[in-house]
Amino acid sequence: MARVSLTPHRTPFFRVMEWYSRRTYGRVLDPGKAMAHQPRVLWSYLRFEQSLAKWNRLDGDLKVLAEMTSAAAIGCSWCMDFGYWVGHGRGMDPEKLRAVPAWRDSELFSPLERDVMAYAEAVSATPPEVTDELAARLRESLGEPALVELTAMIAVENLRSRMNSALGLTSQGFKEVCDLRDRAAATGTAAGTARRG
Repeated sequence: MARVSLTPHRTPFFRVMEWYSRRTYGRVLDPGKAMAHQPRVLWSYLRFEQSLAKWNRLDGDLKVLAEMTSAAAIGCSWCMDFGYWVGHGRGMDPEKLRAVPAWRDSELFSPLERDVMAYAEAVSATPPEVTDELAARLRESLGEPALVELTAMIAVENLRSRMNSALGLTSQGFKEVCDLRDRAAATGTAAGTARRG
């Protein structure tokens, strides 16, 4: 249960954020509701996220895996749920997205993906547990600009996950919406195939 109310004062700024959130995500995001209790925090956070969206040196799928792995290491169900939705929207394999919390036991991930996920866990540990060998492999595979971006994105995910977890925010059902769409698409395809056959 959330540790702050998710019904902040409906200031003009919050109403704009609410409208944008519904338009973009189909619902008002609970972290936005929580942060709206301190509008300067929300404003700074939104500007920061807009800036992050322009970073482009790291492959987007690797970014999603790093963020979800960090969220799993911290235990943020809200971020895991939202990360699944983001990855699904990118067309990533749903089975792979579901396997993130137990990635070490999965055969679904490439060696590079496994290094990225190991790095996300190592950066998210307190204190960080990054080894020179892992950093060197990633620097060789990704290049220095992408490695810096990867590190920064994991640090950002730590901010998100730790804040959401501390405030008691839990999943909002983004994964379930994706799964329902997948089932509806599969059913529609099967029905279409049966009609054509």
